[in-house]
Amino acid sequence: MASLKEKIGYGFGDMSSSMFWKIFSYYLPIFYSDVFGLSLGATATLMLVTRIWDTVSDPMMGVIADRTHTRWGKYRPYLLFFAAPFAISGVLLFTTPDLGETGKLVWAYVTYILMMTVYTGINVPYGSMLGVMTNDSDEKTVFSSFRMFFAYAGSFIALFAWEPLCNLFKQQGGTESSAWQSAMIVIAVFCFLLFLLSFKLTKEHVKAEATALGSDLSSLVRNAPWWLLTVAALCTNLFNTVRGATVAYFFKYYIGENASIELGAISFLFFAGLFLAVGEVCNMIGVVVAVPVSRRLGKRKTFGLAGVLLAVLSIAFFFVPCTNAGFILMLLLQILISICTGIVSPLVWSMYADVADYARVKDGSSSTGLIFSSGSMAQKFGGAIAGSAVLWLFAAFGLVPNAASQTESAILGMKLTMSWIPAAIALLMVFIMVVYPLTKSKMKEIGRQLTSLQQVED
Repeated sequence: MASLKEKIGYGFGDMSSSMFWKIFSYYLPIFYSDVFGLSLGATATLMLVTRIWDTVSDPMMGVIADRTHTRWGKYRPYLLFFAAPFAISGVLLFTTPDLGETGKLVWAYVTYILMMTVYTGINVPYGSMLGVMTNDSDEKTVFSSFRMFFAYAGSFIALFAWEPLCNLFKQQGGTESSAWQSAMIVIAVFCFLLFLLSFKLTKEHVKAEATALGSDLSSLVRNAPWWLLTVAALCTNLFNTVRGATVAYFFKYYIGENASIELGAISFLFFAGLFLAVGEVCNMIGVVVAVPVSRRLGKRKTFGLAGVLLAVLSIAFFFVPCTNAGFILMLLLQILISICTGIVSPLVWSMYADVADYARVKDGSSSTGLIFSSGSMAQKFGGAIAGSAVLWLFAAFGLVPNAASQTESAILGMKLTMSWIPAAIALLMVFIMVVYPLTKSKMKEIGRQLTSLQQVED
């Protein structure tokens, strides 16, 4: 049984990653289009093209990590080695150089690719650690829940603080672009320290010897649960990023930057950072709920039920009016949707650990890093597809960056990306869970087989 200290330490790692990831997902598109100065089409293409490299770098990193041997373990040392490059790359990403249009575009491509490469270098080994911290399937869900709880806590801090930080630096005399860079420096320093703490507080307990690469790849290709889970993981990030990448535009051009919610004598500003931050808090509630519910129903059923709710709630969002009562209802729907996504998120990573256990029992494959890298790849590729698709859709519906007002068509495009499109993605998640074969009873049997194998090895 792993200690509480280790579980908290493991959570610190994704707290750091998620602070960066949520800022990239939710604010980078509008940074490129409204601050950096790229067109919507150029921004969309940039975000998609850079992810092509991730389809190569993520599995490569998984293979490298599986074959790493140090006194600190296989995966854990990468938290130490990549902490500083991670922070520096984030700052460079939000730096606007004094260059012409072509020079800025080149800068954007180079810094984005660099950031995603470094993100891969630290996040793939971090995720793979779950497979070597315990053999127990339920405890993996606990570890994964700690991971996602702290991830959402970090996201809450980053998203709630982002706009106030940018405004603070602008009030101190900074330009729009320098304010964004300064805000990122603050976040980056915090993330650097979190990764160092994660390295310090965690340990690898399960010995996993690397098998031949050809054998690992062959096992992966024949692993049906892996295929299904990877598509499901891609869908979860598609869902989150489609909605998340829309929020900044939705509030700027539809809700309005000076909107407020009136609750009797109480009035407070209704802005994108608040909407997103409330979501992160409710994600944390979902993470807590995920452990007891999945223990009772199984991970597959819990995932599927959450997907059904996400579809229904997303459709409801389309019909909410832009009024004070509507703002309250939007916030309520955001709370419920976020609880459901909070339930799903830890299950994905816990189920990847189950898939790794399934591969070990079925084929004798010890490819934890390779399997978890596919989760990271799906996450980033899903985010890239979603972010690019949102911007292309906005361009097709006629949205004009920094325009004083937008057409009804542009408003419709934003409403669709907050409702019907995420709903369709959620229904695909439900279908995948219907056919996913690693049930609760199946994982109990795999756990017994792994225990027997461990006893033989010892």
